[in-house]
Amino acid sequence: MTFQSFEYAVLLLAVFAGYWFVPRRFQNLLLLVSSYVFYSYVDPKMALLLGSYTALNYIAARRIETDPNNARKYLWLAITAQLGALAFFKYTGFFVESISEVLDTVGLANFESTLKIILPVGISFYTFQSLGYVIDVYTKRTFARGSLIDTALFVSFFPQLVAGPIERASVLLPQFERRRRFDADRTASGISLIAWGLFKKLVIADNIGMIVDRIFSSAEPGGTLLWVGVLAFGVQILADFSGYTDIARGSARILGIELSVNFRHPWLATSPADFWRRWHITLSSWLRDYVYIPLGGNRNGRYSLATSLVITFVLGGLWHGAAWNFVLWGLLHSSLILISRAASQLKLNIPVIPATLITFIIISASWLLFREGDVAYIVDNTLDSTADLRFALGIGITTLIYSLPIWLHAIIDRPSISSIWTRNDVSRTVALTAFTLTSFLAILLLRADTSAEFIYFRF
Repeated sequence: MTFQSFEYAVLLLAVFAGYWFVPRRFQNLLLLVSSYVFYSYVDPKMALLLGSYTALNYIAARRIETDPNNARKYLWLAITAQLGALAFFKYTGFFVESISEVLDTVGLANFESTLKIILPVGISFYTFQSLGYVIDVYTKRTFARGSLIDTALFVSFFPQLVAGPIERASVLLPQFERRRRFDADRTASGISLIAWGLFKKLVIADNIGMIVDRIFSSAEPGGTLLWVGVLAFGVQILADFSGYTDIARGSARILGIELSVNFRHPWLATSPADFWRRWHITLSSWLRDYVYIPLGGNRNGRYSLATSLVITFVLGGLWHGAAWNFVLWGLLHSSLILISRAASQLKLNIPVIPATLITFIIISASWLLFREGDVAYIVDNTLDSTADLRFALGIGITTLIYSLPIWLHAIIDRPSISSIWTRNDVSRTVALTAFTLTSFLAILLLRADTSAEFIYFRF
């Protein structure tokens, strides 16, 4: 079930209609049942995996708290089991194919792998969220919950289940545990977020996606057209993923739950590090807190910092997908941050506008390794200048036009400007109503003929 489907609209409306008329404990039960319906709608067997994660984390967290002498054993049991499940579903095929290629390279007998493992949607997201819970219980940043329903809901809450945001137990669980009352302003704000997210997905991402697919499906697009395609993909993935997040946050908000902000206008970043403070924020902070800092971070000198940073970003790349292009993508971003840090230590102060422009160009170029898994294809085409320049220019202009709403939103969302239309209830209501209606009208008039699945459903 996807956010842009009729089935999801029916589910959300049905939950919303009954949600505010039942006590808190039944609210959570309703959300839990709805979450399992949402996740297992296409394949009911997926509910078994989600239930296994819930049981494991509930028992491990409880035992960590009640049996401190063996707490580390329970922690590592939970970590090993969940990372093992993630590795099996996501990386088994990758390792088998890599071994086959190595054997072929050294002249030994090669084999064709027929292994096909279906990747459960969203497993990377709820694995990290679940791991964060048991680790936080072990480090006493939160406590083990006695309610199995609340724990199960934390693992499976349907608005953010398959593509985040990756929530912390200390943020999400208290919201499930307290009483929630209907609030008209929050509901209006949530509907506005849903409308904006659907606009970004159905109008921007899906229309641009058809252009990107056409370019990357070409055997020899040429360097110029390929780089235009990379720029277009940067627009597509931002609209697609941030659109998903907005729909998730809006869906949760009308149910009285506030999810974490996952994007803060990443095109306005002034450095690679600043980009990762604005892009997929909940993943970046998760990797920082549970990988980078435990590895040593910046506490043990610059060599430790560099090593920790590279390992963190390589793991972040592999989290996105089991392919060598994601490893290279992680290495590239860790290198960009190290270079940026070195430049800042040399007191190379670049003005904001040039720094933003340089960062935008570098990050946009890096999407090539994210979008295209065939490294040979990249090498063959990036330096090939043969292209229809007029066609490439037309594609570039089309991409720019589709990106304008995102740039405009970044401008009006600045505190100095947003304070104008939020200064009182009347202006806020008028602005939200106009914004919501404009988004829905644009969807009706401009949406793509077909809608692809969200990009991050693959992870």
